[in-house]
Order: sequence, then structure tokens, then C-alpha cells
Amino acid sequence: MKNLKGRTLLGLGVLFGLVQLVPVDRTNPAVESDVAAPGTANGVLRRACYDCHSNETFWPWYSQVAPVSWLLASDVREGRRELNFSLWNTYDPKRRAKKLKETVQEVRDGDMPPWYYVIMHSEAKLSGADRAAIERWVAEAMPGAPPARAE
Repeated sequence: MKNLKGRTLLGLGVLFGLVQLVPVDRTNPAVESDVAAPGTANGVLRRACYDCHSNETFWPWYSQVAPVSWLLASDVREGRRELNFSLWNTYDPKRRAKKLKETVQEVRDGDMPPWYYVIMHSEAKLSGADRAAIERWVAEAMPGAPPARAE
């Protein structure tokens, strides 16, 4: 029984070592045209959104360790595909308007940033003032947007 336990642990250790060899793309492409949000909203976006929704991702040490690296790379790839603030001015006006509406709705609903991101990045948690700053930015950037709520 003791021998089986040792072999199992050795096998798991070897497997863990082998999965580290699976390459993961952790690149940050060039910033083509960053979003021009005003001061407070820009700070909130950079603090709470940019790791997944820009080409300025900060890759922490654990982004080097599989299988966590796979999950992080997947989340960043998906986030950039959905909304990339580093490509903002390459979006046509209709797409920008759609992304602004989606952004303010997800922030209001508490869907962004995701709860599992906030666990490891407490600085990304949005306060009422943070949400209001994003709502004001959207209201200013897009006439006809849902009105900003009072703080």
C-alpha cells in the first residue's frame, strides 16, 4: 500500500511537471488606440478592467504555472475578444456604442469584474463611486445612453 501511494505521488509530480511544458501565449500586443475615458473613469478601467480587456495585461507569477496559466490565458483571450480598450478607436461607432451599453449594464449588474477575479485582485472591486464614474463616462461618451445614477 505504501509503495502504491509513493508511485501515485511520483506519477502526479511527473504529470504536473509535464503540463508545465504546454506553451501558453502571454503576449501583450501593441496598443493601437487606447480608449479616451476621463480621469476617474480611466483609473477605474485600468484598475479593474485592463488585465482582461486591453493589451496591457499584467501577468502575475501564477500565470506561469499550469493549469492556472491555461485558465488565465483563456480569460484574457476571451476578454480581449469581447472588448479591448487598446483597440477602442479601431471599432466603428456602432460597435463602440454597443460596447458602452454592455459595459454600463454589466457594471450595474455586478457582472464585471467577475467575482473570481476580485478574489485575487481586491483592488478591482468596484465601489459605488467607481460604478458611477463609469456610468458618467458612458453617458458623456454616448448620447442616449442610460442615465448615470446618483452616487
